[in-house]
Amino acid sequence: MEATLSLSPEVGIRPACESLGVSRAAFYRTRNKEKAQTAVPNERRRHHRALSPEERQEVLDILHSDRFVDKAPHEVYATLLDEGIYHCSIRTMYRILDKNSEVKERRNQLSHPVYNKPELLATGPNQVWSWDITKLLGPAKWTYFYLYVIMDIFSRYVVGWMVAPAESAALAEKLIKETCEKQRIGRDQLTLHADRGSSMKSKQVAFLLADLGITKTHSRPHTSDDNPYSEAQFKTLKYRPTFPERFGCIEDSRSHCQDFFPWYNKEHLHSGIGLLTPETMHYGLAQDVRKAREEVLRIAYEAHPERFVRKIPVPPAIPEAAWINKPKPAPESVPVLH
Repeated sequence: MEATLSLSPEVGIRPACESLGVSRAAFYRTRNKEKAQTAVPNERRRHHRALSPEERQEVLDILHSDRFVDKAPHEVYATLLDEGIYHCSIRTMYRILDKNSEVKERRNQLSHPVYNKPELLATGPNQVWSWDITKLLGPAKWTYFYLYVIMDIFSRYVVGWMVAPAESAALAEKLIKETCEKQRIGRDQLTLHADRGSSMKSKQVAFLLADLGITKTHSRPHTSDDNPYSEAQFKTLKYRPTFPERFGCIEDSRSHCQDFFPWYNKEHLHSGIGLLTPETMHYGLAQDVRKAREEVLRIAYEAHPERFVRKIPVPPAIPEAAWINKPKPAPESVPVLH
């Protein structure tokens, strides 16, 4: 390769490579490598308007000073300007900070904890309850009554409710305790899910649940999807035609709920549980009702089979489980073809 390098200025690169049996690609690689090894790095020329290294260090020292360490460059610039001092532009201050890896948020800020997404599964009644509190408008502006509701997420059955004049941890504790006694909840049987309201996170409720052996979980902040069953139930309540715009007194609101919740539990055919009532699901009557529906459809098919396509119709399926945030299935591995 040395002979090729010495011969190329005389006869040219291509003839020299051909006469010595060397590829031109190898020749160029060798020459460029030698140039890189012998080259002296050129320092970038400083612009005539740029600050000198001493001036840049002076600006950095000012930004590091106790007076300006917690201030943004535009505040430093304006403060010095009001004092009759000018060192450089705001943009230059940012460039100096950036070169020293200091362009970042320098103020003390609150760091929010990372909340895990709740993933709850119920395969039968009284395994997972969801509870929440909603406001009912009172007779005048800014007046409210508070509706507490506890629901079983598997059956959608409202196991307990209460209307109170205020939101209170003591009232929530009383409702939860009485509802657990009514449903005969044993230790380590139930998970109680709620959002992050003051009553839900209160020590009173936490101590009660610990005494009863009930697991408590909470939604992530500002994430209504983490408590979907309670939110959907409140929507059913408030979108009914009989729901008033305002209640005249707390007795009116209680009277309305005394009509609504028996209807919801015993008559409302819920689309999420195979068009069954919550009471049917909660007390284990779903299979009997579904078998009766199947018999009706079988008789209808035998009477007029031409009206049905291919097979006997079947009633809606009964769900086997209810999830809050069902985990996504793991992606299947694709086999590699060789």
